[in-house]
Amino acid sequence: MDKITTEGNVAEDPESYGKQKVTLDTILVNEIGQFGKFQLRAVILAAVIAIFAAWSASEYVFTTARITTRCVIPECDGPQPEWSPYWLPNAIPATGSSTFDNCQRYGNSSALSRQVESNTCPSSLFDRNSVRPCEDHVYENTHSVAYDLDLACDEWRRSLIGTIRTFGTLTALPITGYVSDRWGRRVALTLNAFNTAWMGVVRFWSNTYIGFMLSEFFEATFGSGGFSSNYIMLMELMGPKYRVAGGALMNTCFSVGCVLMGLIAWGVPNWRYLTITLYIPQLLTILYFWLVTESIRWYMSKGRFDESDAVLRKMAKANGTTVSEKSLQALRDTALQEAKEKALEEELKGQEPWLIVQIFQHKPILLRVLVSPVWWVTTTFIYYGLSINAVNMSGNRYLNYVYVSAVEIPGYWSAVFLLGRIGRKAVLILGFWICAACQIAYIFMPDNLYPVSLTVYLIGKFSIAMVMTSIYVYTTELYPTKHRHSLFAYSSMIGRIGSMVAPLTPAIGTQWFEDLPFVLFASFALLSGGLIFLTPETRDTKLPDTLEEASQLGNKNYIKK
Repeated sequence: MDKITTEGNVAEDPESYGKQKVTLDTILVNEIGQFGKFQLRAVILAAVIAIFAAWSASEYVFTTARITTRCVIPECDGPQPEWSPYWLPNAIPATGSSTFDNCQRYGNSSALSRQVESNTCPSSLFDRNSVRPCEDHVYENTHSVAYDLDLACDEWRRSLIGTIRTFGTLTALPITGYVSDRWGRRVALTLNAFNTAWMGVVRFWSNTYIGFMLSEFFEATFGSGGFSSNYIMLMELMGPKYRVAGGALMNTCFSVGCVLMGLIAWGVPNWRYLTITLYIPQLLTILYFWLVTESIRWYMSKGRFDESDAVLRKMAKANGTTVSEKSLQALRDTALQEAKEKALEEELKGQEPWLIVQIFQHKPILLRVLVSPVWWVTTTFIYYGLSINAVNMSGNRYLNYVYVSAVEIPGYWSAVFLLGRIGRKAVLILGFWICAACQIAYIFMPDNLYPVSLTVYLIGKFSIAMVMTSIYVYTTELYPTKHRHSLFAYSSMIGRIGSMVAPLTPAIGTQWFEDLPFVLFASFALLSGGLIFLTPETRDTKLPDTLEEASQLGNKNYIKK
Protein backbone atom coordinates (compact mmCIF):
# COMPACT_ATOMS: atom_id res chain seq x y z
CA MET A 1 0.00 0.00 0.00
CA ASP A 2 1.49 3.32 -1.05
CA LYS A 3 1.68 5.69 1.90
CA ILE A 4 1.66 9.46 2.07
CA THR A 5 4.50 10.70 4.23
CA THR A 6 2.50 13.71 5.46
CA GLU A 7 0.87 12.64 8.71
CA GLY A 8 -0.59 15.85 10.07
CA ASN A 9 -3.95 17.35 9.31
CA VAL A 10 -2.68 20.92 8.95
CA ALA A 11 -3.98 22.16 5.63
CA GLU A 12 -1.57 23.36 3.03
CA ASP A 13 -2.54 26.39 0.97
CA PRO A 14 -4.58 25.02 -1.96
CA GLU A 15 -3.03 27.75 -4.10
CA SER A 16 0.30 25.96 -3.71
CA TYR A 17 -1.04 22.88 -5.48
CA GLY A 18 -0.57 24.56 -8.82
CA LYS A 19 -0.17 21.79 -11.35
CA GLN A 20 1.09 19.22 -8.89
CA LYS A 21 -0.72 15.91 -8.69
CA VAL A 22 -3.57 16.17 -6.17
CA THR A 23 -4.99 12.82 -5.07
CA LEU A 24 -7.80 11.97 -2.69
CA ASP A 25 -5.17 11.17 -0.06
CA THR A 26 -3.72 14.66 -0.49
CA ILE A 27 -7.09 16.24 0.27
CA LEU A 28 -7.79 13.90 3.19
CA VAL A 29 -4.42 14.67 4.77
CA ASN A 30 -4.30 18.41 4.12
CA GLU A 31 -7.92 19.59 4.27
CA ILE A 32 -10.73 17.22 5.22
CA GLY A 33 -8.98 15.20 7.92
CA GLN A 34 -7.73 11.63 7.90
CA PHE A 35 -10.11 10.49 10.63
CA GLY A 36 -13.03 12.54 11.90
CA LYS A 37 -16.71 12.19 12.73
CA PHE A 38 -17.57 11.17 9.17
CA GLN A 39 -15.04 8.32 9.19
CA LEU A 40 -16.08 7.32 12.71
CA ARG A 41 -19.67 6.85 11.56
CA ALA A 42 -18.41 4.79 8.63
CA VAL A 43 -16.33 2.62 10.99
CA ILE A 44 -19.37 1.91 13.19
CA LEU A 45 -21.49 0.89 10.19
CA ALA A 46 -18.62 -1.20 8.80
CA ALA A 47 -18.14 -2.93 12.17
CA VAL A 48 -21.74 -4.17 12.12
CA ILE A 49 -21.25 -5.62 8.64
CA ALA A 50 -17.99 -7.29 9.76
CA ILE A 51 -19.77 -8.93 12.70
CA PHE A 52 -22.61 -10.14 10.45
CA ALA A 53 -20.02 -11.44 7.95
CA ALA A 54 -18.38 -13.45 10.73
CA TRP A 55 -21.72 -15.02 11.65
CA SER A 56 -22.46 -16.13 8.11
CA ALA A 57 -18.89 -17.25 7.36
CA SER A 58 -18.61 -19.56 10.36
CA GLU A 59 -22.12 -20.62 11.37
CA TYR A 60 -21.59 -23.98 9.62
CA VAL A 61 -19.05 -24.84 12.32
CA PHE A 62 -22.03 -25.31 14.68
CA THR A 63 -24.96 -26.01 12.36
CA THR A 64 -23.06 -28.94 10.79
CA ALA A 65 -21.14 -29.92 13.93
CA ARG A 66 -20.32 -33.53 14.71
CA ILE A 67 -22.76 -35.17 17.15
CA THR A 68 -21.62 -38.06 19.32
CA THR A 69 -23.54 -41.21 18.38
CA ARG A 70 -23.78 -44.86 19.27
CA CYS A 71 -25.24 -47.88 17.55
CA VAL A 72 -28.83 -48.81 18.12
CA ILE A 73 -28.78 -52.25 19.77
CA PRO A 74 -32.08 -53.83 18.67
CA GLU A 75 -31.58 -56.71 21.09
CA CYS A 76 -31.58 -54.32 24.06
CA ASP A 77 -32.91 -50.89 23.08
CA GLY A 78 -36.59 -50.16 23.40
CA PRO A 79 -38.75 -47.98 21.12
CA GLN A 80 -37.24 -44.83 22.71
CA PRO A 81 -33.55 -45.69 23.21
CA GLU A 82 -31.77 -44.26 26.21
CA TRP A 83 -28.50 -42.51 25.33
CA SER A 84 -26.24 -44.16 27.89
CA PRO A 85 -27.82 -47.20 29.57
CA TYR A 86 -25.85 -49.17 32.14
CA TRP A 87 -25.43 -52.17 29.81
CA LEU A 88 -23.68 -50.18 27.05
CA PRO A 89 -20.15 -51.62 27.70
CA ASN A 90 -21.58 -55.08 27.04
CA ALA A 91 -22.65 -54.15 23.50
CA ILE A 92 -20.26 -51.45 22.28
CA PRO A 93 -16.42 -51.36 22.29
CA ALA A 94 -14.82 -48.81 24.62
CA THR A 95 -12.43 -46.18 23.21
CA GLY A 96 -11.36 -44.72 26.56
CA SER A 97 -12.09 -44.85 30.26
CA SER A 98 -15.47 -43.18 29.79
CA THR A 99 -16.03 -43.15 26.02
CA PHE A 100 -17.27 -45.72 23.54
CA ASP A 101 -17.13 -46.29 19.80
CA ASN A 102 -19.52 -44.03 17.89
CA CYS A 103 -19.84 -46.17 14.81
CA GLN A 104 -19.36 -49.85 15.72
CA ARG A 105 -20.82 -52.51 18.00
CA TYR A 106 -20.09 -56.08 19.04
CA GLY A 107 -21.64 -58.81 16.97
CA ASN A 108 -24.15 -61.29 18.39
CA SER A 109 -22.85 -64.36 20.14
CA SER A 110 -25.30 -66.52 18.20
CA ALA A 111 -26.89 -66.44 14.78
CA LEU A 112 -30.19 -65.54 16.40
CA SER A 113 -30.92 -61.94 17.23
CA ARG A 114 -33.30 -61.93 20.17
CA GLN A 115 -34.92 -59.22 22.25
CA VAL A 116 -34.01 -59.62 25.90
CA GLU A 117 -35.96 -58.42 28.86
CA SER A 118 -36.21 -54.63 29.05
CA ASN A 119 -34.01 -54.33 32.11
CA THR A 120 -31.25 -56.75 31.12
CA CYS A 121 -28.69 -56.90 28.34
CA PRO A 122 -26.03 -59.42 29.43
CA SER A 123 -22.53 -59.51 27.94
CA SER A 124 -23.14 -63.14 26.99
CA LEU A 125 -25.42 -61.85 24.25
CA PHE A 126 -22.43 -60.38 22.36
CA ASP A 127 -19.26 -61.72 20.78
CA ARG A 128 -16.36 -59.42 21.78
CA ASN A 129 -14.20 -60.89 19.03
CA SER A 130 -16.62 -59.67 16.39
CA VAL A 131 -17.13 -55.96 15.61
CA ARG A 132 -19.48 -54.65 12.97
CA PRO A 133 -20.70 -51.21 11.83
CA CYS A 134 -23.93 -49.73 13.09
CA GLU A 135 -27.13 -50.34 11.16
CA ASP A 136 -28.82 -47.42 12.87
CA HIS A 137 -27.73 -44.73 15.34
CA VAL A 138 -28.75 -43.08 18.57
CA TYR A 139 -27.72 -39.42 18.76
CA GLU A 140 -26.62 -37.70 21.95
CA ASN A 141 -28.59 -34.59 20.92
CA THR A 142 -30.44 -33.11 17.95
CA HIS A 143 -28.57 -29.79 17.75
CA SER A 144 -26.78 -30.23 14.41
CA VAL A 145 -28.04 -30.86 10.89
CA ALA A 146 -26.12 -34.15 11.20
CA TYR A 147 -29.16 -35.44 13.14
CA ASP A 148 -31.81 -34.28 10.66
CA LEU A 149 -29.86 -35.63 7.69
CA ASP A 150 -28.69 -38.76 9.54
CA LEU A 151 -25.00 -38.11 8.85
CA ALA A 152 -23.88 -39.90 12.06
CA CYS A 153 -20.56 -41.52 11.08
CA ASP A 154 -20.47 -40.08 7.55
CA GLU A 155 -17.73 -37.56 8.34
CA TRP A 156 -16.85 -36.87 4.71
CA ARG A 157 -20.35 -35.81 3.70
CA ARG A 158 -20.72 -33.75 6.87
CA SER A 159 -17.35 -32.00 6.40
CA LEU A 160 -17.94 -31.48 2.68
CA ILE A 161 -20.65 -28.93 3.47
CA GLY A 162 -18.00 -26.54 4.84
CA THR A 163 -15.78 -27.08 1.81
CA ILE A 164 -18.63 -26.37 -0.61
CA ARG A 165 -19.48 -23.22 1.30
CA THR A 166 -15.85 -22.07 1.15
CA PHE A 167 -15.78 -22.79 -2.58
CA GLY A 168 -18.71 -20.40 -2.86
CA THR A 169 -16.52 -17.61 -1.48
CA LEU A 170 -14.24 -18.19 -4.48
CA THR A 171 -17.05 -17.89 -7.03
CA ALA A 172 -18.23 -14.75 -5.22
CA LEU A 173 -15.11 -12.81 -6.20
CA PRO A 174 -15.83 -12.24 -9.92
CA ILE A 175 -19.54 -11.63 -9.27
CA THR A 176 -18.92 -9.05 -6.56
CA GLY A 177 -16.14 -7.47 -8.61
CA TYR A 178 -18.43 -7.03 -11.61
CA VAL A 179 -21.30 -5.58 -9.55
CA SER A 180 -18.91 -3.29 -7.69
CA ASP A 181 -17.32 -1.91 -10.86
CA ARG A 182 -20.58 -1.67 -12.79
CA TRP A 183 -23.04 -0.31 -10.21
CA GLY A 184 -20.86 0.83 -7.33
CA ARG A 185 -19.41 -0.35 -4.01
CA ARG A 186 -22.57 0.58 -2.12
CA VAL A 187 -24.75 -1.60 -4.35
CA ALA A 188 -22.29 -4.51 -4.07
CA LEU A 189 -22.20 -4.19 -0.29
CA THR A 190 -25.97 -3.98 0.14
CA LEU A 191 -26.73 -6.81 -2.30
CA ASN A 192 -24.19 -9.15 -0.70
CA ALA A 193 -25.31 -8.38 2.83
CA PHE A 194 -29.04 -8.71 2.07
CA ASN A 195 -28.57 -11.86 -0.04
CA THR A 196 -26.72 -13.41 2.90
CA ALA A 197 -29.63 -12.55 5.19
CA TRP A 198 -32.56 -13.90 3.20
CA MET A 199 -30.73 -17.00 1.92
CA GLY A 200 -29.69 -17.81 5.47
CA VAL A 201 -33.28 -17.48 6.68
CA VAL A 202 -34.52 -19.74 3.85
CA ARG A 203 -32.08 -22.46 5.00
CA PHE A 204 -34.27 -22.91 8.09
CA TRP A 205 -36.57 -25.04 5.90
CA SER A 206 -33.83 -27.25 4.38
CA ASN A 207 -34.67 -30.94 4.83
CA THR A 208 -32.31 -32.66 2.39
CA TYR A 209 -28.55 -32.93 2.19
CA ILE A 210 -28.40 -31.49 -1.33
CA GLY A 211 -30.78 -28.67 -0.43
CA PHE A 212 -28.78 -27.71 2.66
CA MET A 213 -25.46 -27.84 0.83
CA LEU A 214 -26.73 -25.79 -2.13
CA SER A 215 -28.15 -23.25 0.30
CA GLU A 216 -24.70 -22.80 1.87
CA PHE A 217 -23.04 -22.58 -1.56
CA PHE A 218 -25.42 -20.00 -3.04
CA GLU A 219 -25.37 -17.89 0.11
CA ALA A 220 -21.57 -17.76 -0.09
CA THR A 221 -21.57 -17.12 -3.84
CA PHE A 222 -24.01 -14.22 -3.75
CA GLY A 223 -23.34 -12.92 -0.25
CA SER A 224 -19.77 -13.45 0.93
CA GLY A 225 -18.44 -10.48 -1.05
CA GLY A 226 -19.96 -8.12 1.51
CA PHE A 227 -16.94 -8.06 3.80
CA SER A 228 -14.48 -7.17 1.03
CA SER A 229 -16.81 -4.46 -0.33
CA ASN A 230 -17.19 -3.11 3.19
CA TYR A 231 -13.42 -3.18 3.75
CA ILE A 232 -12.62 -1.36 0.50
CA MET A 233 -15.19 1.38 1.11
CA LEU A 234 -13.84 2.05 4.59
CA MET A 235 -10.20 2.13 3.48
CA GLU A 236 -11.06 4.67 0.76
CA LEU A 237 -12.56 7.03 3.34
CA MET A 238 -9.68 6.95 5.80
CA GLY A 239 -6.40 8.81 5.51
CA PRO A 240 -3.20 6.79 4.94
CA LYS A 241 -2.06 7.24 8.53
CA TYR A 242 -5.00 5.19 9.81
CA ARG A 243 -5.40 2.50 7.16
CA VAL A 244 -3.24 -0.20 8.73
CA ALA A 245 -5.04 0.27 12.05
CA GLY A 246 -8.36 0.39 10.19
CA GLY A 247 -7.64 -2.93 8.53
CA ALA A 248 -6.71 -4.50 11.87
CA LEU A 249 -9.91 -3.03 13.34
CA MET A 250 -12.06 -4.71 10.68
CA ASN A 251 -10.35 -8.04 11.34
CA THR A 252 -10.92 -7.45 15.05
CA CYS A 253 -14.64 -6.87 14.46
CA PHE A 254 -14.76 -10.10 12.45
CA SER A 255 -13.24 -11.97 15.40
CA VAL A 256 -15.66 -10.28 17.79
CA GLY A 257 -18.44 -11.57 15.53
CA CYS A 258 -17.06 -15.11 15.87
CA VAL A 259 -16.92 -14.73 19.66
CA LEU A 260 -20.53 -13.54 19.74
CA MET A 261 -21.59 -16.38 17.46
CA GLY A 262 -20.02 -18.95 19.80
CA LEU A 263 -21.95 -17.48 22.72
CA ILE A 264 -25.20 -17.30 20.73
CA ALA A 265 -24.76 -20.93 19.61
CA TRP A 266 -24.25 -21.92 23.23
CA GLY A 267 -27.54 -20.25 24.15
CA VAL A 268 -29.41 -21.45 21.03
CA PRO A 269 -27.87 -24.85 20.21
CA ASN A 270 -30.50 -26.19 17.78
CA TRP A 271 -29.30 -25.48 14.25
CA ARG A 272 -32.64 -24.28 12.88
CA TYR A 273 -33.26 -21.79 15.69
CA LEU A 274 -29.61 -20.74 15.61
CA THR A 275 -29.93 -20.02 11.89
CA ILE A 276 -32.98 -17.83 12.45
CA THR A 277 -31.31 -16.04 15.35
CA LEU A 278 -28.21 -15.23 13.31
CA TYR A 279 -29.83 -14.25 10.02
CA ILE A 280 -33.07 -12.40 10.79
CA PRO A 281 -31.21 -9.35 12.22
CA GLN A 282 -29.17 -9.22 9.01
CA LEU A 283 -32.28 -8.42 6.98
CA LEU A 284 -31.81 -4.85 8.24
CA THR A 285 -28.74 -4.54 6.00
CA ILE A 286 -31.06 -3.49 3.16
CA LEU A 287 -30.96 -0.08 4.86
CA TYR A 288 -27.25 0.23 4.07
CA PHE A 289 -28.11 1.44 0.59
CA TRP A 290 -29.27 4.66 2.25
CA LEU A 291 -26.98 4.65 5.29
CA VAL A 292 -23.58 4.39 3.63
CA THR A 293 -21.95 6.80 1.22
CA GLU A 294 -20.87 5.61 -2.22
CA SER A 295 -17.14 5.37 -2.81
CA ILE A 296 -15.59 8.68 -3.89
CA ARG A 297 -13.04 6.83 -5.99
CA TRP A 298 -15.81 4.92 -7.80
CA TYR A 299 -17.65 8.17 -8.61
CA MET A 300 -14.40 9.60 -9.97
CA SER A 301 -13.64 6.48 -12.02
CA LYS A 302 -17.03 6.90 -13.71
CA GLY A 303 -16.50 10.61 -14.33
CA ARG A 304 -19.27 11.55 -11.88
CA PHE A 305 -17.32 14.41 -10.36
CA ASP A 306 -20.32 16.42 -9.15
CA GLU A 307 -21.31 13.51 -6.92
CA SER A 308 -17.76 12.91 -5.69
CA ASP A 309 -17.44 16.64 -4.88
CA ALA A 310 -20.70 16.51 -2.94
CA VAL A 311 -19.44 13.61 -0.82
CA LEU A 312 -16.15 15.42 -0.11
CA ARG A 313 -18.02 18.53 1.00
CA LYS A 314 -20.26 16.39 3.20
CA MET A 315 -17.17 14.77 4.78
CA ALA A 316 -15.56 18.16 5.41
CA LYS A 317 -18.71 19.53 7.02
CA ALA A 318 -19.05 16.49 9.31
CA ASN A 319 -15.39 16.76 10.31
CA GLY A 320 -15.65 20.47 10.99
CA THR A 321 -13.27 21.38 8.16
CA THR A 322 -13.57 22.78 4.64
CA VAL A 323 -12.41 21.71 1.21
CA SER A 324 -11.58 24.37 -1.37
CA GLU A 325 -12.97 24.49 -4.89
CA LYS A 326 -9.40 24.69 -6.24
CA SER A 327 -8.60 21.40 -4.51
CA LEU A 328 -11.70 19.75 -5.97
CA GLN A 329 -10.80 21.00 -9.45
CA ALA A 330 -7.21 19.81 -9.05
CA LEU A 331 -8.53 16.40 -7.99
CA ARG A 332 -10.68 16.26 -11.12
CA ASP A 333 -7.70 17.15 -13.29
CA THR A 334 -5.62 14.42 -11.67
CA ALA A 335 -8.39 11.84 -12.15
CA LEU A 336 -8.76 12.75 -15.83
CA GLN A 337 -5.00 12.60 -16.34
CA GLU A 338 -4.80 9.20 -14.65
CA ALA A 339 -7.64 7.95 -16.86
CA LYS A 340 -5.68 8.99 -19.96
CA GLU A 341 -2.53 7.35 -18.62
CA LYS A 342 -4.43 4.16 -17.87
CA ALA A 343 -5.90 4.07 -21.38
CA LEU A 344 -2.42 4.56 -22.84
CA GLU A 345 -1.04 1.85 -20.57
CA GLU A 346 -3.75 -0.57 -21.70
CA GLU A 347 -2.90 0.23 -25.31
CA LEU A 348 0.79 -0.39 -24.72
CA LYS A 349 0.13 -3.54 -22.72
CA GLY A 350 -0.88 -5.33 -25.90
CA GLN A 351 2.63 -4.75 -27.24
CA GLU A 352 4.34 -6.20 -24.15
CA PRO A 353 5.14 -9.87 -23.62
CA TRP A 354 2.68 -11.79 -21.49
CA LEU A 355 3.15 -11.30 -17.77
CA ILE A 356 4.20 -14.93 -17.31
CA VAL A 357 6.96 -14.43 -19.89
CA GLN A 358 8.17 -11.31 -18.07
CA ILE A 359 8.20 -13.19 -14.78
CA PHE A 360 10.47 -15.89 -16.24
CA GLN A 361 12.80 -13.11 -17.35
CA HIS A 362 13.13 -11.93 -13.73
CA LYS A 363 14.22 -14.88 -11.62
CA PRO A 364 13.73 -13.20 -8.21
CA ILE A 365 10.10 -12.48 -9.15
CA LEU A 366 9.66 -16.05 -10.40
CA LEU A 367 10.86 -17.36 -7.04
CA ARG A 368 8.33 -15.17 -5.19
CA VAL A 369 5.54 -16.30 -7.52
CA LEU A 370 6.39 -19.89 -6.63
CA VAL A 371 6.69 -19.53 -2.85
CA SER A 372 4.09 -16.90 -1.94
CA PRO A 373 1.09 -19.15 -2.78
CA VAL A 374 2.52 -21.75 -0.36
CA TRP A 375 2.42 -19.13 2.42
CA TRP A 376 -1.18 -18.32 1.60
CA VAL A 377 -2.33 -21.96 1.42
CA THR A 378 -0.61 -22.63 4.74
CA THR A 379 -2.07 -19.57 6.43
CA THR A 380 -5.68 -20.16 5.38
CA PHE A 381 -5.42 -23.92 5.98
CA ILE A 382 -4.18 -23.52 9.56
CA TYR A 383 -6.23 -20.42 10.41
CA TYR A 384 -9.57 -21.98 9.44
CA GLY A 385 -8.52 -25.50 10.41
CA LEU A 386 -7.83 -24.50 14.01
CA SER A 387 -11.19 -22.74 14.27
CA ILE A 388 -13.08 -25.74 12.87
CA ASN A 389 -11.29 -28.34 15.01
CA ALA A 390 -11.76 -26.29 18.19
CA VAL A 391 -15.34 -27.58 18.53
CA ASN A 392 -14.06 -31.18 18.54
CA MET A 393 -11.64 -30.65 21.44
CA SER A 394 -12.42 -31.87 24.93
CA GLY A 395 -14.25 -29.38 27.12
CA ASN A 396 -17.13 -27.08 26.23
CA ARG A 397 -17.17 -26.78 22.42
CA TYR A 398 -18.79 -23.34 22.52
CA LEU A 399 -16.26 -21.88 24.94
CA ASN A 400 -13.41 -23.49 23.01
CA TYR A 401 -14.59 -21.69 19.88
CA VAL A 402 -14.97 -18.41 21.79
CA TYR A 403 -11.42 -18.68 23.16
CA VAL A 404 -9.94 -19.54 19.76
CA SER A 405 -11.76 -16.62 18.11
CA ALA A 406 -10.89 -14.12 20.84
CA VAL A 407 -7.16 -14.91 20.79
CA GLU A 408 -7.01 -13.76 17.15
CA ILE A 409 -7.53 -10.15 18.25
CA PRO A 410 -4.20 -9.69 20.09
CA GLY A 411 -2.61 -11.58 17.17
CA TYR A 412 -3.77 -8.95 14.67
CA TRP A 413 -2.60 -6.04 16.78
CA SER A 414 0.72 -7.69 17.64
CA ALA A 415 1.41 -7.87 13.91
CA VAL A 416 0.58 -4.18 13.51
CA PHE A 417 2.97 -3.36 16.35
CA LEU A 418 5.84 -5.64 15.27
CA LEU A 419 5.87 -5.28 11.46
CA GLY A 420 7.47 -1.85 11.56
CA ARG A 421 9.84 -2.69 14.39
CA ILE A 422 11.41 -6.09 13.73
CA GLY A 423 10.57 -6.44 10.04
CA ARG A 424 8.18 -8.42 7.88
CA LYS A 425 10.31 -11.54 7.59
CA ALA A 426 10.97 -11.86 11.32
CA VAL A 427 7.27 -11.60 12.16
CA LEU A 428 6.32 -14.20 9.55
CA ILE A 429 9.07 -16.68 10.43
CA LEU A 430 8.32 -16.43 14.14
CA GLY A 431 4.58 -16.70 13.50
CA PHE A 432 4.86 -19.80 11.33
CA TRP A 433 7.39 -21.59 13.51
CA ILE A 434 5.75 -20.82 16.87
CA CYS A 435 2.53 -22.12 15.36
CA ALA A 436 4.31 -25.29 14.18
CA ALA A 437 5.82 -25.84 17.62
CA CYS A 438 2.37 -25.52 19.20
CA GLN A 439 0.90 -28.11 16.83
CA ILE A 440 3.66 -30.58 17.68
CA ALA A 441 3.23 -29.95 21.42
CA TYR A 442 -0.54 -30.39 21.10
CA ILE A 443 -0.13 -33.76 19.41
CA PHE A 444 1.89 -35.15 22.33
CA MET A 445 -0.18 -33.51 25.07
CA PRO A 446 -1.82 -36.02 27.47
CA ASP A 447 -5.63 -36.08 27.36
CA ASN A 448 -5.97 -35.21 31.04
CA LEU A 449 -4.17 -31.85 30.70
CA TYR A 450 -7.02 -29.87 29.14
CA PRO A 451 -5.97 -26.41 30.47
CA VAL A 452 -2.41 -26.88 29.17
CA SER A 453 -3.48 -28.28 25.81
CA LEU A 454 -5.98 -25.43 25.37
CA THR A 455 -3.25 -22.88 26.14
CA VAL A 456 -0.94 -24.44 23.55
CA TYR A 457 -3.81 -24.48 21.03
CA LEU A 458 -4.52 -20.80 21.66
CA ILE A 459 -0.87 -19.78 21.24
CA GLY A 460 -0.92 -21.56 17.88
CA LYS A 461 -4.04 -19.63 16.82
CA PHE A 462 -2.53 -16.36 18.07
CA SER A 463 0.56 -16.99 15.93
CA ILE A 464 -1.34 -17.80 12.74
CA ALA A 465 -3.58 -14.74 13.25
CA MET A 466 -0.41 -12.64 13.42
CA VAL A 467 0.71 -14.27 10.16
CA MET A 468 -2.68 -13.62 8.56
CA THR A 469 -2.31 -9.86 9.02
CA SER A 470 1.37 -9.82 8.03
CA ILE A 471 1.01 -11.88 4.86
CA TYR A 472 -1.27 -9.25 3.28
CA VAL A 473 1.29 -6.50 3.87
CA TYR A 474 4.33 -8.53 2.83
CA THR A 475 2.86 -9.98 -0.37
CA THR A 476 1.76 -6.50 -1.46
CA GLU A 477 5.27 -5.12 -0.97
CA LEU A 478 7.04 -7.89 -2.89
CA TYR A 479 5.44 -7.07 -6.24
CA PRO A 480 5.68 -3.98 -8.51
CA THR A 481 2.91 -1.42 -8.80
CA LYS A 482 2.28 -2.25 -12.44
CA HIS A 483 1.44 -5.90 -11.72
CA ARG A 484 0.78 -5.81 -7.98
CA HIS A 485 -2.96 -6.43 -8.15
CA SER A 486 -2.64 -9.37 -10.54
CA LEU A 487 0.18 -11.09 -8.66
CA PHE A 488 -1.38 -10.46 -5.25
CA ALA A 489 -4.71 -11.86 -6.50
CA TYR A 490 -2.88 -14.90 -7.89
CA SER A 491 -1.38 -15.74 -4.48
CA SER A 492 -4.63 -15.02 -2.66
CA MET A 493 -6.72 -17.13 -5.05
CA ILE A 494 -4.43 -20.16 -4.73
CA GLY A 495 -4.55 -19.60 -0.98
CA ARG A 496 -8.25 -20.42 -1.10
CA ILE A 497 -7.24 -24.06 -1.52
CA GLY A 498 -6.22 -24.04 2.12
CA SER A 499 -9.54 -22.65 3.31
CA MET A 500 -11.43 -25.21 1.19
CA VAL A 501 -9.45 -28.16 2.54
CA ALA A 502 -9.65 -26.97 6.17
CA PRO A 503 -13.29 -28.08 6.73
CA LEU A 504 -12.28 -31.62 5.69
CA THR A 505 -9.66 -31.96 8.43
CA PRO A 506 -12.07 -33.55 10.98
CA ALA A 507 -12.89 -36.22 8.40
CA ILE A 508 -9.19 -36.67 7.61
CA GLY A 509 -8.52 -37.26 11.29
CA THR A 510 -11.37 -39.75 11.56
CA GLN A 511 -10.33 -41.63 8.42
CA TRP A 512 -6.68 -42.14 9.37
CA PHE A 513 -5.71 -40.99 12.84
CA GLU A 514 -7.01 -38.28 15.13
CA ASP A 515 -3.93 -36.05 15.20
CA LEU A 516 -3.24 -36.11 11.45
CA PRO A 517 -4.69 -32.59 10.91
CA PHE A 518 -2.24 -31.19 13.46
CA VAL A 519 0.63 -33.05 11.80
CA LEU A 520 -0.36 -31.36 8.54
CA PHE A 521 -0.65 -27.95 10.24
CA ALA A 522 2.83 -28.31 11.76
CA SER A 523 4.41 -29.53 8.49
CA PHE A 524 3.00 -26.71 6.41
CA ALA A 525 3.94 -24.09 9.01
CA LEU A 526 7.54 -25.35 9.19
CA LEU A 527 7.81 -25.36 5.40
CA SER A 528 6.35 -21.88 4.97
CA GLY A 529 8.54 -20.42 7.70
CA GLY A 530 11.59 -21.78 5.90
CA LEU A 531 10.44 -20.40 2.54
CA ILE A 532 10.36 -16.87 4.00
CA PHE A 533 14.18 -16.95 4.01
CA LEU A 534 14.13 -17.04 0.19
CA THR A 535 12.55 -13.60 -0.20
CA PRO A 536 13.82 -10.10 0.67
CA GLU A 537 12.97 -7.86 3.61
CA THR A 538 10.70 -4.98 2.59
CA ARG A 539 10.53 -2.89 5.76
CA ASP A 540 11.45 0.78 5.19
CA THR A 541 11.89 0.31 1.44
CA LYS A 542 10.11 2.12 -1.37
CA LEU A 543 7.36 0.13 -3.03
CA PRO A 544 8.71 -1.04 -6.42
CA ASP A 545 7.00 0.26 -9.53
CA THR A 546 8.48 -2.08 -12.16
CA LEU A 547 9.63 -5.67 -12.36
CA GLU A 548 13.20 -4.42 -12.58
CA GLU A 549 12.84 -2.49 -9.32
CA ALA A 550 11.10 -5.41 -7.61
CA SER A 551 13.99 -7.66 -8.61
CA GLN A 552 16.36 -5.35 -6.73
CA LEU A 553 14.47 -5.61 -3.44
CA GLY A 554 16.83 -6.73 -0.72
CA ASN A 555 19.93 -5.22 -2.31
CA LYS A 556 21.85 -2.83 -0.06
CA ASN A 557 21.56 0.00 -2.58
CA TYR A 558 17.79 -0.32 -3.06
CA ILE A 559 15.85 2.91 -2.46
CA LYS A 560 14.73 3.48 1.10
CA LYS A 561 11.48 5.24 1.98
